[in-house]
Parts: sequence; C-alpha cells; structure tokens
Amino acid sequence: MATHLELPAGGRMPILGLGTWQAVQGAARDAVKFAIDVGYRHLDCAHLYQNESEIGDALRQKMEQGVVRREELFVVSKLWSTFHERSLVKEACQKTLAALQLDYLDLYLMHCPMGFKAGEELFPADGNGMIIPSDTDFLDTWEAMEELVDVGMVKAIGVSNFNHKQINQLLGKPGLRHKPANNQIESHPYLPQEELIKFCQSKGISVTAYCPLGAPNWPGSKPDHISLLDDPQIKEIALKHNKTPAQVLIRLQIQRNVSVIPKSVTPQRIEENFKVFDFELTGEDMQTLLGFKKRHRICALSQCKNHKDYPFLED
Repeated sequence: MATHLELPAGGRMPILGLGTWQAVQGAARDAVKFAIDVGYRHLDCAHLYQNESEIGDALRQKMEQGVVRREELFVVSKLWSTFHERSLVKEACQKTLAALQLDYLDLYLMHCPMGFKAGEELFPADGNGMIIPSDTDFLDTWEAMEELVDVGMVKAIGVSNFNHKQINQLLGKPGLRHKPANNQIESHPYLPQEELIKFCQSKGISVTAYCPLGAPNWPGSKPDHISLLDDPQIKEIALKHNKTPAQVLIRLQIQRNVSVIPKSVTPQRIEENFKVFDFELTGEDMQTLLGFKKRHRICALSQCKNHKDYPFLED
C-alpha cells in the first residue's frame, strides 16, 4: 500500500500525517515532538490553530537533535480567510514561516474559499453573529499564492473546503499557472465525499481527509451525538482485524488513496494512529464503511452561510 502521494509539482506527501487543530497551547509542542519520534513526517498546521510557534519550537528541537532533517519533513500550513486580499497573502505566509521557524512550506493551502473582513479577529461577525465577508475573489487570492511558489516560500499550493464547482472554477481560471496540488476536506463514514474525492483525483488533485475520526472532542458536540468510534459496525470491523476503531477509520482513507491527518495530543493514541500499515480492510469492510446512510458534517461553518462562496450547499 502506498505510504506517500505524488503531488503534481513533484513533491511526495506522506499519506499519514499529524493534525494539530485543537491542540491547545502547551500540548502541540509535545505532541509534535512525540509524533516525530514515532515516525510521523507529515505535519498539518494552520494560522487559525494559533499554535504554530510551539510547533516551530518542536521542529527546531528535533532537527537540532539530528532526529530528522528538514527535507524529510512535509509541513503543511494554511492561509486564513482574513488574509484573502492579494496584498496580505505574502505577509501571512511569512508570519507562518517565522512561527514555524522554516524557510519554506511543502504545501500551503487556502484554508477555505471564503474571504472574511481583514483584521485581528479570526471570525469577524456582525450583530447577528454572521460572518462579515471581504470583497475578495478566491481566484485573485490564488494568483497571490502562485507568487509564493515563484519566490520559493512554498513548494506547492492547494485548497481546502472547496466544493466540486469551486475546484472547476479554479481549474478553468484563465492564466492559471499552478494547479492546486491538494484539496483538504472533511471525510469520514458519516461524510464519505465519494463524488468529490473521485472528481479531485480524476483531475490529478490529491485529497487529504480531516476529522477522519469524527472529531470526538469537537466543541459543542451533543452528548447524544453518536460517535464514530462507538459505532457498532465500525467496532465489529476493528475487532475482526484486532485493531482499534480509530485505526480502521484511518486505514479507510489510506485505502482510498486519500491522505489522512488524525489529530491527537495523547502519546498512546499518536502512536496507535501510526500503526495502520500492517493490515488491510477487505472489500466488504470498505463497502460497509462507505455505505452508511447517516450524514453528519462536523465542520459546517454555519455562521458563514450568508457568504457568496459558502462551499457546503452542494458537496
């Protein structure tokens, strides 16, 4: 089974990475250090997560100790929505590089197609709690991201939370110089995204799945919210393979040729999540895991539904 995905620009992205979203202050540093010791080489970061400087400390320490070289790491970060104005893109990327203490990123994603009002607030909202959009177009933002590749700040660029139509708009953009290398989207058995994944892959765009375990610690999760990790059918498959439900959910994405970034700050789980290359799900397992009728989008960004580029109306 593939352990890497080949990117259009020639990079190789490890198919399994460590997600760092929700890794609260103080926890991200130790999680990344432990993950590198275990063997993780793909780290998924973002300005939004507000922990990049801690991750930078961890990376520097592991490189100084000789545990890992920069060229062995695959570091991803994301341009947040308040920096979609063309004049703000380069500075946003520079801030991320400074925080991570790196000279370049392996992959830089537009975190979402929606631009928000520029400023300090990550989610600028009006009196009704709805997001205040910026007057920007993601096609213009993309041009500014292309310039980051030209100057060597990033090796490749991609998108996140883009739907089928938005990917098509980007691919059809006149004068497109760099195709998106990746689309990072939410995917798990309650939101399999079959069509979107097949579409991206057919266009040579790799896919990364976030929330692959169903984000058990999502803020505001209802107590009655059925957890993927407790789903009887998933537990049954796990038992059959002598694996945990989390390992089954991670393996599911790997067998779809989708990169996957489970988040954990618990050493035991970080290690467990990495032990997914020594078993294979059967065709029947895959059918079960991709055949649930239940649909649940964890990251719905409902406060953005008024935005012209809100991506979740169709995909």
